[in-house]
Amino acid sequence: MDGDLAAAYERCRELHRRHGRTYYLATRLLPAWKRRHVHALYGFTRYADEIVDRTERSSPAERAAELGAWSERFVAGLHGAPVDDPLLPAVLHTIAVFDLDRADFASFLASMAMDLTVGAYPRYDDLLDYMEGSAAVIGTMMLPILGADDPVAAREPARQLGFAFQLTNFIRDVAEDLRRGRTYLPDEDLATFGVGREDLRAAARAGAATPAIRDLIEYEVGRARAHYAAAAPGVAMLAPGSQACIRTAYALYQGILDEVAAAGYDVFARRAVVPARRRAALAARSLLAP
Repeated sequence: MDGDLAAAYERCRELHRRHGRTYYLATRLLPAWKRRHVHALYGFTRYADEIVDRTERSSPAERAAELGAWSERFVAGLHGAPVDDPLLPAVLHTIAVFDLDRADFASFLASMAMDLTVGAYPRYDDLLDYMEGSAAVIGTMMLPILGADDPVAAREPARQLGFAFQLTNFIRDVAEDLRRGRTYLPDEDLATFGVGREDLRAAARAGAATPAIRDLIEYEVGRARAHYAAAAPGVAMLAPGSQACIRTAYALYQGILDEVAAAGYDVFARRAVVPARRRAALAARSLLAP
């Protein structure tokens, strides 16, 4: 690789190391030649996410303009135009190497744009529409890099794992998302448990969940676990050299749900984090598993 391309891959790796500790640890179990491509995809998704999440520093219109300009540079790069950007060359190179589906990237960017205008989702089906672009397509982007004997059969489990990971993040980060003016717990679920948005905001201020909120979070944890169950058969479909990585990510993200459950489903008292010693043990176990 030339210097600019190598620097772009390193920029993506650094974003991954700094912001995606759980997934970064799992990625270290991949064959070395695959890691940089996973870092590139993470860098792409993280950078777009950072643009739309700068709620305290810029207005929605400013963030929309920035996301639009960055998306235009990306699309121009897909068509062969020179790209002056610190990380896009790595993403474009990875797309070319694996002939990744460009529609997945368009779907992802469309979901990121939704975060600028949509702050709540009436039903779970509406949230799934958003997560199709923000999560499921990441699973399908990853699949050619990970490798699978039957990519068609492995596609749906990969999508389900994307849903599972993102729903886990939504459960863990309720308070953080509220500060950004968003609620990813569907309105119909809040109504079922008698919880309003002001109840969530009050719990965030108090640093403690009410019994009704705990019941709501327990329900959402069960929903996330159903996506993990649907994703589980896909791990064995992957190339042998990729299985330890995904087994580890699968276990670590489920470990976040375990921490939420251990806290009595109170996601406001503290952020659910898998302890470092347990992370290391899970990674070692996945690496040694047949």
